[in-house]
Amino acid sequence: MDGILIIDKPSGPTSHDIVSAVRRKLDIKKVGHAGTLDPMACGVLIILTGRATKLSSELLCSDKTYIAKIRLGVLTDTFDLDGTVRSVCDVPDFSEKYIDGVLSKFEGEIFQLPPMYSAKKINGKKLYEIARKGIEVERKPAKVNVYGIKRINYAKPDLTVKISCSKGTYIRALAYDIGRVLGCNACVAYLQRVENGCFSIKDALPFERFKLMEKAEIAESKYFLSKNNESFKDIKRS
Repeated sequence: MDGILIIDKPSGPTSHDIVSAVRRKLDIKKVGHAGTLDPMACGVLIILTGRATKLSSELLCSDKTYIAKIRLGVLTDTFDLDGTVRSVCDVPDFSEKYIDGVLSKFEGEIFQLPPMYSAKKINGKKLYEIARKGIEVERKPAKVNVYGIKRINYAKPDLTVKISCSKGTYIRALAYDIGRVLGCNACVAYLQRVENGCFSIKDALPFERFKLMEKAEIAESKYFLSKNNESFKDIKRS
């Protein structure tokens, strides 16, 4: 069973949890994903099965689009609300115009410092494994591209934005940096990936529904792209 399965991941399980569930349901050993989502994040998770796992490198390079709710005034060790609160401060009365001006500073090529709580490896160790031991190590800033970041809503202390960006962009680090420029703490309160390359949230199968479906039903659904599907062929040609 070779193909691409588009899952709408809920908040809570890890990306590895979703891969394991697909492996059991489809009874296939070779299953992977094309781009990790944090446990607290939801949205488009591309699952690759069988020989389609060879497409991982192409899909990992895809641009992404997110909806993020940034909680101003709160700083945690993980830069999201799943972490331990490190600091709380009052949020000034920012105007929407001022916030829009700050957001515009993060458009284009920027350098990000990878969060300690991330899967990035240094000397063969994942940063989050080091962070859990209470250790912080030196990291090098990485260049990413933010194609657009727009305010959707601002209701103090929550700032909701839509972000289109290149691979490797850490939305939690972006939220932290936005807070730093605003002069207050900030972390991610909600995160949804709405696009991953050519795949949109409207193309995704809700995970709770996936768990109720039979293998044959999944294989024949619009959410599973076999090698005969045009979208599958487009990825192979890219």
